[in-house]
Amino acid sequence: MDRRKFLTSAGASAGLLPFTGATAADSSAPRIRATSVLGRTGIKIADISFGSSRLRTGQEHLVEHALARGVNYFDTADSYTGGESETVIGNVLKSRRQDVYVVSKTKVWADDSHPDIMRALEGSLRRLQTDYVDVYFNHAVNDTDRLDNPEWFEFAERAREQGKIRYTGMSGHAGKLTDCINHAVTNDLVDVLLVAYNFGQDPAFYESLTRSFDRIATHPGLPGVLKRASEKNIGVIAMKTLMGARLNDMRPFETGQSTFAQAAFRWTLSNPDVNALVVSMTNIDQIDEYLQASGSASLAAGDLDLLQRYAKLNGTSYCRQACNDCAGACPYEVPIADVLRTRMYATDYQDLDFARREYAELDVNASPCLSCSGAPCAGACSHGLDIAALCAPTHRILA
Repeated sequence: MDRRKFLTSAGASAGLLPFTGATAADSSAPRIRATSVLGRTGIKIADISFGSSRLRTGQEHLVEHALARGVNYFDTADSYTGGESETVIGNVLKSRRQDVYVVSKTKVWADDSHPDIMRALEGSLRRLQTDYVDVYFNHAVNDTDRLDNPEWFEFAERAREQGKIRYTGMSGHAGKLTDCINHAVTNDLVDVLLVAYNFGQDPAFYESLTRSFDRIATHPGLPGVLKRASEKNIGVIAMKTLMGARLNDMRPFETGQSTFAQAAFRWTLSNPDVNALVVSMTNIDQIDEYLQASGSASLAAGDLDLLQRYAKLNGTSYCRQACNDCAGACPYEVPIADVLRTRMYATDYQDLDFARREYAELDVNASPCLSCSGAPCAGACSHGLDIAALCAPTHRILA
C-alpha cells in the first residue's frame, strides 16, 4: 500500500474563506494517490472516501467530481437527507457500478424482524439504482443488544444468497462506542467497522500538551479496540475525523503548504489499524483540499502545531462522544453525548436541517435541561465542557 508517498501541495478551502488551489485541468490536481485493503473483504478503497450525510438533490456534480479525482468508495444511508443522498449517488454511479464500491446503512433495532430489514435494504437499492451494495451497515449502533438481534443474521444470510449485499458492518459514534466495538470484535459479528475516530479522542495526542492543558483527555479505550479489530482482519474506516470541522477557525494559521483538515487526515491515516477514512464532501473546493492528504501515512511538517492549536481553541466546546464519561449523570436520562453531537452538526457543520433530523431521532431529548439547575451533570465531563450551558440551548435550537 502506497500511503508512504505524500504529495506536498496547497489545499483548497472547505469553508467560507477563499483558497486558490489546482484547477480541474491541471495535471497536478489533487486526487486519490493511495488505496487500502479493507480488512477481510479484500476490496481496495480510496484512503479518503466520499461521505454523503449532507448530500442533497441537485448535487450530482459533487459525486462526479470525486469520481473523477479517483474516489471509488461512496458511503450513504437510508436516513441521509431523507433518501436524497442515495438517489443522487445512484443517479451518477448507475453507469459506473462495476468501477466503484457503494455502501449503505439502516438502523436495526433489537426487535426488528428480517423482513423489516430486507425492506429497508430494498428501498436503498431502488434509490441507488443498483442490485447490490458492497457493505450494508447496522447504523449508529450504541447498544450491544442491537448487534445480537438474531434477525439481523437471518437477514444477512438471505441477502448474501440473493446477491444483494457482499459484506456486513457496524457504524457507531455515540457514548457506548467502545463497548459495541469490543462486542462486535469479540464475537466476530461484522466484516467492517465505521467508527468515530480523531486526534481529539486519543490520549496519546495529549501527551505533548500536558503543560498547556489544565485537563487531559481520559479516553484510553478506542485505540485499543481498533487494534483488536485490525488483528482479526476486520476492516476499519474512520469518520468524524475533523473533531467538529471548524475549519475557518484555522485558516489564519495555515501556511499554504498544509491545512488543518489535511493534518487531521494524515494523523488518522498514520494509525496502521485504520484502513481509510470517510468524510462529508459538500463542495468542489473542499473535495480538492481533502484529497491533497491522500497517500500519506505520517504527519508533515507543521501538522502537529495545527492540530494542537485546534485542540486548544475548541477543546472546551467539542464533545468527544465516544468517551461517555457523562453517562448516567442526568437523572432524567438525557443522552448528553448524543445531544452534543447534534449541537456539533448545527454549530460546527452549520447544517441546521441535518442537526434537526438527527435530534428528532433521539429517544430522549434535552427538554429537561430547560428547567434543571445543572447540578446533576456539573463536573461530569472530564474534558471540562459545561454540559448544562450547552444542552439547554441545543434543545431550543433543534426541538
